Amino acid sequence: MPVASPTPAGLSTKGLPSWLDPVDRAARSVAARGIDGLLRPPPAGGRPAAVLVLFGEGAGGPELLLMQRASTLRDHPGQCSFPGGGLDPEDGDPAGEGPVRAALREAWEETGLDPTGVQPFATLPNLFIPPSGFVVTPVLGWWREPSPVGPVDPGETARVFTAPVHRLTDPAHRVTVVHPSGYRGSAFLVSDALVWGFTAGVIDLILRHAGWERPWDRTREIPLDPSA
Repeated sequence: MPVASPTPAGLSTKGLPSWLDPVDRAARSVAARGIDGLLRPPPAGGRPAAVLVLFGEGAGGPELLLMQRASTLRDHPGQCSFPGGGLDPEDGDPAGEGPVRAALREAWEETGLDPTGVQPFATLPNLFIPPSGFVVTPVLGWWREPSPVGPVDPGETARVFTAPVHRLTDPAHRVTVVHPSGYRGSAFLVSDALVWGFTAGVIDLILRHAGWERPWDRTREIPLDPSA
């Protein structure tokens, strides 16, 4: 288990690898134009939260850090997500560096990630998750100095893994999920897992605005279990 809190950091694009330039431009474009395809926060209410959208470079090229919730959890068992969670008072101002601090802290607590090797370089506009009431700030980061990661609490996290960007952009790994409630959304088949919901929506948004999206068959559907 970690024994000390990570040192928070601000945003910086200095020294980013050139392949991340389209992602940085995408974040600025989304910030200027607004969110499309995802829920905007209500005028009032909602608990501030943040997730870390962490890009690294593995043996297969650029990749994203993801985690899968334990199948024994009551809420969203087995679902894939970015590391993240609600802001704590010590994280600071939700309108300032609070989301960056919270994203790094949560990633450290959940995966053992060493935050000193992460360079946050941009944020996306706040997004709303109605079931939890969270108003989430996606914090984009560059895994400048990779560190070992894994489930810190197996009772909450089944596994921590990386998803190669080339698989996320491969049309063969893209589907539309359909929930009995009527929800429909884009999803990704990667690392023997189905990435859908909020996490897939953020990935889809980044791929489209970064110009990385490839045409895919949106009529290819996968039904979701009613308990999902």
